[in-house]
Amino acid sequence: MADPKPTCPICRKPTEPRFRPFCSVRCADVDLGRWFTESYAVPVAAPESDEDDNLKG
Repeated sequence: MADPKPTCPICRKPTEPRFRPFCSVRCADVDLGRWFTESYAVPVAAPESDEDDNLKG
């Protein structure tokens, strides 16, 4: 069974090789704008700080 053609993560239309993983430059720009406005974020665990330990003791 053949894999279905990948779809654009923004609008779900079939992707175009030229703009992959998107279907168009518009959807690529929408995605970039979401990163710039921090609609997307990579989760990060806050590192433990030595300063926190000094305040406790």
